[in-house]
Parts: sequence; C-alpha cells; structure tokens
Amino acid sequence: MELSAISSVLETIGMLTQQVTSLLGVDDQVESLERELRWMQSFLKVAGSRKADDEVMRNKVADIRDLAYDAEDVIETFALQVASKRKAGFSNCIKRSACCLKEGCLLYQTKSEIEKITVRISELTRQLKTYDVTKLGVDGEGPSSSARRRESRRPYPHIVDDNIVGLDGDIKTLLPLFIDEESECSVVAICGMGGLGKTTLAKKIYQHDQVVSHFKYLASVYVSRQFQKRKIWEDILSKLSSTNERGSNQSDDELAQKLFKFLEDKKCLVILDDIWNIEAWNSLKPAFPIERNSNSKILLTSRRKEIVSHANPRCYRCALRCLNYKQSWELLQKIAFPRLDFAGYGVDAKLREFGKDMVKHCAGLPLAIIVLGGILATKNNSLNEWQKVSTNVKAYLKRDTSDVKDVLALSYDDLPPYLSPCFLYLSHFPEDYEIRKGRLIQLLIAEGIVSPNQEEDCGELAEDVGEGYLMELVERCMIQVCERDIATLEVKTFQMHDLMRDFCMSKAKEEKFFYIVDQSNACSSSTDQGFRRISMHEYCRIQCIKSTKLRSLLFFKEIPIEVLRPRSLVSYEEGESRFCNPLASILFISIIGISLLKLKGIWTYMLNNFKLLRVLDLEPINDFLGCKLPTDIGNLIHLRFLSLRDLSFVRSKLPSSLGNLRCLQTLDLRLERGSCSHSNSIYVPNVIWRMLQLRRLYLPSKCKSRTKLKLGTLRKLLTLVNFNTKSCYVKDLINMTNLRELEINGPFKIENFNDNEIDTRHLTHLLSCCGNLHKLRLAVEISKLPEYHYLSSNLVYIKLVRCKLEEDPMPTLEKLPDLRVLEFYDKAFKGKEMFCSAHGFPKLESLSLMYLENLEELKMDEKAMPSLRGLEIGYCPNLNILPDGLRFITTLEKLKIESMPKTFIAKVLQGREHVPFIIVRD
Repeated sequence: MELSAISSVLETIGMLTQQVTSLLGVDDQVESLERELRWMQSFLKVAGSRKADDEVMRNKVADIRDLAYDAEDVIETFALQVASKRKAGFSNCIKRSACCLKEGCLLYQTKSEIEKITVRISELTRQLKTYDVTKLGVDGEGPSSSARRRESRRPYPHIVDDNIVGLDGDIKTLLPLFIDEESECSVVAICGMGGLGKTTLAKKIYQHDQVVSHFKYLASVYVSRQFQKRKIWEDILSKLSSTNERGSNQSDDELAQKLFKFLEDKKCLVILDDIWNIEAWNSLKPAFPIERNSNSKILLTSRRKEIVSHANPRCYRCALRCLNYKQSWELLQKIAFPRLDFAGYGVDAKLREFGKDMVKHCAGLPLAIIVLGGILATKNNSLNEWQKVSTNVKAYLKRDTSDVKDVLALSYDDLPPYLSPCFLYLSHFPEDYEIRKGRLIQLLIAEGIVSPNQEEDCGELAEDVGEGYLMELVERCMIQVCERDIATLEVKTFQMHDLMRDFCMSKAKEEKFFYIVDQSNACSSSTDQGFRRISMHEYCRIQCIKSTKLRSLLFFKEIPIEVLRPRSLVSYEEGESRFCNPLASILFISIIGISLLKLKGIWTYMLNNFKLLRVLDLEPINDFLGCKLPTDIGNLIHLRFLSLRDLSFVRSKLPSSLGNLRCLQTLDLRLERGSCSHSNSIYVPNVIWRMLQLRRLYLPSKCKSRTKLKLGTLRKLLTLVNFNTKSCYVKDLINMTNLRELEINGPFKIENFNDNEIDTRHLTHLLSCCGNLHKLRLAVEISKLPEYHYLSSNLVYIKLVRCKLEEDPMPTLEKLPDLRVLEFYDKAFKGKEMFCSAHGFPKLESLSLMYLENLEELKMDEKAMPSLRGLEIGYCPNLNILPDGLRFITTLEKLKIESMPKTFIAKVLQGREHVPFIIVRD
C-alpha cells in the first residue's frame, strides 16, 4: 500500500506550518486537509495489514495517493512562491505593492484548489466507509515498530555472495575447460530455467582465483531480451581494452572486426549472460573467434538449450538441474538461520518441521528457496510467525509443482509498509541494470520514500535509514548484491533477478506506481497522463509526455543522433564526399543548426511543462545537449535531485536561475567530460548558498577563474566533491559539521603558493573542521600531511593523488583507528622510503601503491597492519622487494602486482608461501 505519499505530504505540512508566515491565509484549509489525510493514513495502514487486494481497493489506494500528491503540490507551491516573492519584493514600495497583489492572487487560487481537494477527499471517504477495513484500530506498523525493526536488523554479508548449494560439482567440472592449456573448448554454455542459478555459477567462474590469474583480460556483459549488438560489442571492448569505445565512428563491421582481432590475439574471458534466443546469438557471434583456435574463451548463459547447438561444434553445455530435497533444505537453512550451523543443530524441532514442509513447495528451484528463506530470516525464529508463513505458502502454492511467481508474491505481501515503495521503485531501472547504492538512496530521499524530515526524531540520517531499507531487501533476498568494496565489504551496486524484476514491474503497474517508456510504447502518440513517475528506457519525443503533474523523470537511453537531424542529411554526411565541396559544408552547418533547434525544443517543453518535477536525472541521456543549460531550469522549484553529470554544452556557463532551486538535496554539476569549451572549465554562478536543503554537492573538476562560491550556509551537506580554494572559501567548511565525504581537487589559489599547491597549515585548518569525515580524497600538492589528531577519527577511506608528499605519510596515517582503505596514486609520494611501525594501521584491510616512481623500499615492523587482506603494487620501478614484515600478516589473502620489474616479480614468487593468492599483470 502507498503510505509514503501521505506520509510525505503530512511531513511537508508539518514542516511548513512551523513557518507560519508561509501558510498565512490558508492555515484553516490546511489544518482541515491534514485531519482528512491522517484518517486516510490510518485507513492505508489497516488496509495494508489486512492485505486487501481486490481491484476496487487498488483503485481507491491509487486515488488516495493522487490526492496526497495533489495536496502536497498545492501547499508546497504556495509556500515556495510566497517566500520567493517576498524576498524579491521588499526592495522598494512599488515592488512591495506588486508583490502583495501577486500574493493575494496566489492565495485565492490556493484556497480554491485546496477546497477542491477536500471535496474529493470527502467523496472518497464516503466510498471507503463501505469497507470493513475502516474499522480503525492501529493494526499497521507505526514509526515505533519500524524503528524497532531497523534496530533489530542483522548484517548478512554471506547472503547472495555465499548461498551456493549444489554448484560445487559444476564449478569443478567447468574450471579445467577455462584454465587448462590443452582444452580445445572455446565456448561454454550454462543452460536452465529461470531461477536455477545460471548467473550465479557464471559469476563464480568469472571471479575464481585460478581464472582471474589465468586470463589477462576479462569482461562480463548482460545481453537480456532487449539488447543492441553494437552496444554489447562496445561494452566488451571497453572492458577489455580499458578505452571508451562508445560513440565511435566505426561501422558495425569495423567494430566487430576489432573485437574479433583483440580476442584472437589476447588471452580473454568473455561472459555473455542471459541470451534469450538463437537470433540474438547469431547477431552477436561475428565478433567472436569461436571457429578458430584462440586463447580466448566465451561463456554463455541462456534459458534455451537449443542455443548451444548453434554456438559452436566444440561447445560444452552445462545443464543446471533443480536441487534435490537435501540440497533444498540445506540452502533454506543457510538463509533462514544465518547464525547457526547448517546441519540444523540448535534449531527448534518444530521450526525444522515447518521449514522442511515449506521447502517441498519450492520444487528445488534455488530462487524460490532463497526468497522463502529471506522471509523466514526476518521472523526471529518465532514459531507463531513461521506457522503463518507456512499457511500462506500452502495458500499460494496449491499445485503439486511450484510456480516461483507465487513465492515472489508471498515475499512482497510479507513486506512491511515502509519497504513496499522501496521495492516498487526498483522497477524504474532497466533489465540487468547495475544500480549504484548511493544514487538509489538519493533518489529514494528525493521522492519522499525515505524522509529526511524525521532525522531529529529518530536520531538517524536519512541516508542510513535508506541503506538499512535496501539491506533489509537484501536480507529478504528480493534484491541481489552485485558488487562490494573489496576491503570494507560495503555494498556498491545492486541488481534484481529478472524474474523478481518482472514481478516487481507487474506490481508497480498494477498500483500505477510508474510508467516506463520502452520499445513497446516509445512510438505511441502520447504516454499515459495519470502517472507521476516516468522512466525512459527508449527514446521518445519528450512532447509525447502529456502529464503536467510529473514528479520524476529518469533517462536510461541516449537520444539517437539520427533524431536530431533529417535522415537524408545523415546519409549524405556519411557519404564519401562529406567535406569535398561547398554544398557539403553548408549541409553540415545546417545539420548542426537543426540539431540545436531540436535540443532547444526538448529543453523548452520539459522545463515549462513539468514544473512539479522533484527528480530530473539526465546523467545517461547524451553527452551533448545544446548551446547552454537554459535559464528555464529555474522553473523547477520543487526539484530535489538534479544530475547533469557528463553532459556538455557549447557555452559552459551555468544560469544564475539555478538559485531558484531551494529544495535541492542532490546537485551534480560534473558536466565537463565532453565539454565543447576550449578551456574545458565551467562557470558556476554564486547561487548555491541559497540551497539550504543540499545534502550532496558535486562541483565541476575545473571552474572558470571568475567562479567564487560561498557555501557556508550549507549546514546539511554530507558529500562535497571537487572542493578547492580557488573557487570556494576554506572558512565555509567550519559550518559543514555533518560532512562525511570530502574530495579536495586542485588547483588552489592561496597567497605565496603555486596554483597546484596548498600549505599544510591551510589543509590542517580545513580538515580540522570536518570531524565526521568518513571518506577523504586529496588531489593537490602538499609537502606533508597534517598531524593525525587534526584528521577525523572516523576516516575509513583515504585516497591521495598527485600530492607529491616529501615526508613519509605512514607515521601519520597509521594512527587513524578506523582506516580500512588507503590508496596512493600518481606521484602521491616523492620519497624513497615508507615505514609502518608495530601496531600501526590496526584496521587497514586494503593498501594500494601505484605510480610511485621514487619509492625504493617499504618497511614493516612485525604486527603492523594486522588486518590487511589485499595489497596492490604497480608501476613502482625502483621498488626492489616486498617488506619482510609482510610474512607476519596472517590475514593477507591477495597480492596484485602490475607492471613491475622482473627481478621484483621473481622475488615475490620465490617467497610466495605466505601469500595465498598472487595476480601478476605485465
């Protein structure tokens, strides 16, 4: 049930009523509206707890959500516009009179709109009273119960990563096919129905230590149902060669030939995950040397067995089977009882009986068992709760053989109210999409699904609450951890199993949660006007979107260049005589002009018709978006999330109207990647200080010299990237007491110092103000680091780039109590020797030393770095040998060496007995 919509509007009303002048004149109407909405909120809680799921009820819930959104839009618009007009109109008497007149008109309009909403609520209330669920009594979970649930959350780092049962034999069989030099098998295919673990097995092979050390180049891509062969080839080449092949001028044939040649000459492993049909494989395979003897291997996964016979005569097929009963029970225990041994000892006998009975209904399908285990893991081994789940399983699965969708439905119905919208929000993302955790949390906060307004009450940052929600979905096995930080094991990206995503999409559509523009509807005349969230998976004319109440617009597809110019001109421009005569030049100029006009039309329509937008994510859309960022961007006064990352414009000057966006929580201005400006720098007007709600600010890496930003008002800021004293003021950091992540990126401009250098005293003052820092990245020249007591004791991650430190930084950094990851890159240290003393770096788990040209010796006392798990050394030509103290570190799991002298490599391999796993790269 959609509780988040009403909760959001009630919080907005509560916040704005504290600012009495903002709502003066409509306070009676707002108070009446608030009472009605609280009744609606209670209704939804009870309806949700009773799982009222008929179509009429779903429609009523959708009506309640729309009413809540309408109410919030009206009230917030009134408050923001009144505040803006009063600030702008107090300069003189005439302006003040005009301001009062406009405010009176706005007041009358707002009262009228609130009255209309109240009438709609009264009618809906009358209709709802025909349902039994209106017999109130708070059955649903309130804030206190959800808080208790968060407090009782348990970390399950093994879930998804280690819940492997029944695949050991397959791994043992497949491994020699990849690493044995005599193996003539060039293609391996893993086949089986959805949910059997094909992708899991492929990942286990891909990440296996022996495979990683055997292949010099590895790439894994998802094919899925809707794929573009060119994009697949570009992605593979980019991952193998570490160069960006996207958007190149090569033809498809040239691109395929380039990939073919690379795979033929190099030792590569490529995974093509989730190939749906023979046609898909036939279109992709011209780029792979599968018919020749080559050092490269291809691993396919597919639900269709017949694809394998078309792959290659020497292809090896691994057909996954369902788990037997013993394996099924073992897997269920791993998920449902994560803290107990998997033999089941210590588990209540009655729980075992329920569990063994329930697992039979999953028919050996791993995904169904994992999801069921995720439900049971949240029940705290309560016999009564397990019995309820057992009853529901039998109700859902009435046949002898299980339908996995029924188990997925059971897992959704078991979600508490605060998790349902989080789960449904995941349906915005395309199939097989890797969702960045940080970005997802920012979106959830911007949408009001996770509220920052409750931070003072619960004493927990909204970002931590949002992460807790996502981890609970992981615990319930409804989303999968895709990537973790190597050292801290912190989750970086998530992914949804395609069956879970299909179910999620069906529920989201059923509840009218969002609208997706994809291949099935991209060419339709107009999108549905009833939706407030739109996710663009395929390009469509922005003018097709007719909803003026749109709140969220996310792009996951580039605007094809063909859309921005006439087809006849495309064919002519790509002909042989592109610039051979004046006509070609005239046509080329015409093409540019037409493209700019079309881009301007897109901006004009979007910024003047979607004025209620809270989320505008343009990051993946296209790198070139016209002459300039339009001034009309200031019309979107409700925006909470705005990402312009990797976009470029002819003019690299941002409009001062950005200052109108007072509600912004996330602002990403890193738009210089493809900048058309010669200086590749951006002018940012001094208006960001007005955005008092800002939590995450990403500045351009290079700002124009006249840029000077005051940021001292941003007291809620948690993340600040690309801060420097040339375009910002050091003193402003004093007010940023909540700052968790800071990236200082030169050049600097401080008296008596070079543009790229900062005095240790200034850096000390700067960092001493940031006592809550968790992550720090320094990319600026400095002779030595500040003393450790000036650094935040909460630091877990430090990266030093181009610092050219003269003094050994280790004696300072080794005293930081919680430091887990330390990285030196690109001349971060100019000295010849580093020394780590006994008991230094007590929690350090990962150390990287890269491109330190002068480093000759790394010394370690015994008992230094007692927790180190990973060490990476590369491009350090004068480093002779690993420190002897390394042999005392019993926790070391992996050593990676890249482009080091042969003598160094020989010494490492000679004394490898104390290093379990070594990767050597030329």
